[in-house]
Amino acid sequence: MKMIAAVIKPFKLDDVREALSKIGIQGMTITESKGFGRQKGHTELYRGAEYVVDFLPKIKIEVAVDDDKLDDVIEAITKSASSGKIGDGKIFVSSLEQVIRIRTGETGSEAI
Repeated sequence: MKMIAAVIKPFKLDDVREALSKIGIQGMTITESKGFGRQKGHTELYRGAEYVVDFLPKIKIEVAVDDDKLDDVIEAITKSASSGKIGDGKIFVSSLEQVIRIRTGETGSEAI
């Protein structure tokens, strides 16, 4: 089992959610966050004063999947979150040792 964490632009969330739903992903966790990568933020003008915005709004999506769905999920996120511009985001994949559904006590793949 794998945990996929994808950091994307906020306006791409609906596209990513629909793409994951189409390939059978039933659950995910979404977190609003702020961060920056190579784009290093940007400057904005407010009431005539220019200031630097270091941390840009992002969305972090976390999805737990079986190993056999990993490539499909990565492809769905990549295609739906891409705008071709800097700051599109990143996908991180890590191994899950154990998953337990609290309500039923199911473990492993059945708990996903």
